[in-house]
Amino acid sequence: MSIQSNLNNIQSTIPENVTLVAVSKTKPVSAIEEAYALGQRIFGENKVQELCDKHDLLPKDIEWHMIGHLQRNKVKYITPFVSLIHGVDSERLLREINKQAAKNSRIVNCLLQFHIAEEETKFGFSHEEVSLLIQNDVFKELENVNIKGVMGMGTNTDNQEQIAKEFSSLKTVANKLQTHFGNDFDTVSMGMSGDYSLAIENGSNMVRVGSSIFGERN
Repeated sequence: MSIQSNLNNIQSTIPENVTLVAVSKTKPVSAIEEAYALGQRIFGENKVQELCDKHDLLPKDIEWHMIGHLQRNKVKYITPFVSLIHGVDSERLLREINKQAAKNSRIVNCLLQFHIAEEETKFGFSHEEVSLLIQNDVFKELENVNIKGVMGMGTNTDNQEQIAKEFSSLKTVANKLQTHFGNDFDTVSMGMSGDYSLAIENGSNMVRVGSSIFGERN
């Protein structure tokens, strides 16, 4: 199916309150331009160099999301323009984003990534780590970072019940944290091509969809 058909199908199945991030990693600029022409404005990349290259080549009204694991030494390259960083998984990374955002006179939106899957290879905070950061008022010191919500990835398994339980646990965490951060803490980013419908059922309002739009990755 074409990018147009794929986009139309997905947009017709997700509620209006759910934000669609078109994951364009490894895809050519031409594919992004096709989705852009159809009205898609939010795109996600997982590698800093590719994100920067595409930002330079494509229209400036695109909202770029950094969805992959972000190394501290590469934060400086994306802070001038990135709209949302999904995978904030350590206090040290938060502080580096704050530092680089200040240099660019920006406030950068971030999501706290939680480790909700059973796989050890996944990154993310534990509930206890974020509780400690809140108690220590770490977030109050970060004037150039805006914590917008949470992000998580379910276990890579066919067990739908397990994935649903993991998604539900992240939504519960988000609800608890909102009482601390306030109403601007409103994003729950979970769900990808294979499980975004299940994620939405369990409280996601931002889904990261790549192969279901652009086809399988190269």
